[in-house]
Amino acid sequence: MAKKKVCKKCKMFYEGSECPGCHSNQFSTNWQGRINIIDPEKSDIAKKIGITKKGEYAIKVR
Repeated sequence: MAKKKVCKKCKMFYEGSECPGCHSNQFSTNWQGRINIIDPEKSDIAKKIGITKKGEYAIKVR
């Protein structure tokens, strides 16, 4: 099973040629850990790490 593609700028998981979060096309398949943000406005973790959009994110991207 291949690893998912992650945006190097915002760390969001995505499919396709462009990140839906920041519209970048710089990606990596070398990542560690995941976090799902359901409601970024109410999430203390999302606020602490600077996430403003709902989605699945990698914790560490290389």
